[in-house]
Amino acid sequence: MRMLNVSVLAMAIAAAACGGTNTNDVTRTNLVTPGTAAAPAETARDAHGNAVATSGRAEPDPAAPAAAHVREVTIPAGTTLPIVLDTAVGSDTSRVEQPVAAHLSRAVTVHGETILPEDSRLAGVVTDAQPSGRVKGLAHVALRFDSLSPRGDDARYEIRTASIGRTAESTKKKDALEIGAPAAGGAIIGALVGGKKGALIGTAVGGGAGTGVVLATKGKEVHLPKGSTLALKLAAPVTVKVRG
Repeated sequence: MRMLNVSVLAMAIAAAACGGTNTNDVTRTNLVTPGTAAAPAETARDAHGNAVATSGRAEPDPAAPAAAHVREVTIPAGTTLPIVLDTAVGSDTSRVEQPVAAHLSRAVTVHGETILPEDSRLAGVVTDAQPSGRVKGLAHVALRFDSLSPRGDDARYEIRTASIGRTAESTKKKDALEIGAPAAGGAIIGALVGGKKGALIGTAVGGGAGTGVVLATKGKEVHLPKGSTLALKLAAPVTVKVRG
């Protein structure tokens, strides 16, 4: 009987010992010290597509292009801008304030550096459009550009430029021939009809007819068709932004 009690007691002590060990292990496993929990690792991919663990901080991509450096460059007054008209204008077809467009026929450089590339856009207006008169006044057309947009850039810069004007050629010499030729013809006809007196009458009639022809005929008009090449001069400096 004593042996049985001793065995039971031994088994109870052993069971208690085992239960205490498990309890302590669980406690130690679940114990977390405040403020010491580590952040979960982030998953990233290497160059071969394999998953790698990172520290949680974003690393710069060496393949990403560097931001383009932007600086300002001033094009001085007096610089000539070679342009090609994209809009046709004429003394008898245009009106004042009519929009006019053009583009650079070649790049504009400052100290050997390209500041405005070829095909940069310009915009302006017609400032004068006078058709030819019947008695006096030659045909005239003028235009001025006031804005500039570099090619490949949405920026728009205000510019001050000298006006470009064209005036029709004078026809005075031609008018004199038109008046004189009919007068001479009238004198010849008058002489054939009635001698000296008839010659005087013929001259008056012939001269009057010639003058009437000139008064009824307008002079030449002046036109600048699309594709015309012009030299535009800056009246004031302009500062533009250049990348690179």
